[in-house]
Amino acid sequence: MTEILRFATAGSVDDGKSTLIGRMLYDTKTIFQDQLEAVERTSEQLGNEHTNLALLTDGLRAEREQGITIDVAYRYFSTPHRKFIIADTPGHAQYTRNMVTGASTADLAIVLIDARKGVLEQSRRHAFIASLLRIPHLVLAVNKMDLVDYSEEQFTKVMNEFREFAIRLDIHDLTFIPISALHGDNVVDRSENMPWYEGSPLLHHLETVHIASDRNLIDARLPVQYVLRPQSDAYHDYRGYAGTISGGVMKPGDEVVVLPSGFESRIKSIDTYDGPVEEAFSPMAVSVTLEDDIDISRGDMICRPNNQPTVTQDVEAMVCWMTSESKLEPRRKLAIKHTTREARCMVKDVQYRLDINTLHRDEDSEVLELNEIGRVSLRTTVPLFFDKYRRNRETGSFILIDEDTNNTVGAGMILGETQ
Repeated sequence: MTEILRFATAGSVDDGKSTLIGRMLYDTKTIFQDQLEAVERTSEQLGNEHTNLALLTDGLRAEREQGITIDVAYRYFSTPHRKFIIADTPGHAQYTRNMVTGASTADLAIVLIDARKGVLEQSRRHAFIASLLRIPHLVLAVNKMDLVDYSEEQFTKVMNEFREFAIRLDIHDLTFIPISALHGDNVVDRSENMPWYEGSPLLHHLETVHIASDRNLIDARLPVQYVLRPQSDAYHDYRGYAGTISGGVMKPGDEVVVLPSGFESRIKSIDTYDGPVEEAFSPMAVSVTLEDDIDISRGDMICRPNNQPTVTQDVEAMVCWMTSESKLEPRRKLAIKHTTREARCMVKDVQYRLDINTLHRDEDSEVLELNEIGRVSLRTTVPLFFDKYRRNRETGSFILIDEDTNNTVGAGMILGETQ
């Protein structure tokens, strides 16, 4: 099975994110001839000197007219080594929520920086969000090197400036690559204009970065999404508990416990779309059968008796507020969706709002508004089964929903149980 790498691109406005993705699609020959011709025609109409590869990803008419990315654009391409899913996220401050959405499932983030401008406020903002979302790998792509005469000195200056800021963040794997997305330097092929750079070009790094160990393979977690009871003779008495494994490894014969009931059993079989398997792990979609008849329904969780998640109704989390129509404030009631479990919750307290440009904690703020991030205490109507977000991104995250409009208004990363 070909490995899939999900990566997000971020950076300040006009740093060249869309151009970089267009260049990758073009140089890996994953765009059709008619798409390229359409982009060439549009580039001519806009009076561009070069074919504007950014138009390959800027699909909204408003984006093309303004020359900026507004929504999260997803693109797919593959090489003989890997398949890739790209989330091209917006650079503007008012679209922070879009970046949180686009980067939430990423294995790697590429933050672009204009070699002429250096590290801007938006660059720091996006690096912080990447670390907050615990994206395991971060690439700082110093773009537009052609406009600084491919200067090693300028690249080193930007690199040192960013390193100084990154020390305060929780980033485990940081790579710096000098590129020119417009001309293709160090994007797919090594650049002859920068012989002083001895590292890999960007695509080679994306193809070879090790992501297999990023997932939690220790804590076995299966949030039950659906109970399968096929009405056919071939599957007489079949009762399968279907869902996507959110952590750990499961095998037939393993002892398991079901939450919230606490009943224990053993795994009898694990089935997938392609047939039964002897081993299953995140993020496989499976149907598990047990040796005992236990009353299990959607929202329950199957895990190991000696390795269980935290079970509580009181949660501390970092929340990104995603709507301008209302505020997150104490005593506000919302619906919460965590793994396959749905409940209602009340905001007990907003402990502080985080200034994501300076990392300063504003403890006087009692509300969160659009695009703001803060530490929040919640009380849920039923217990949640979670691990801290830093340990497991799947069982440590949730979304908040406005019950009147059914809109998603917040995204949260669980820090732990309220003390």
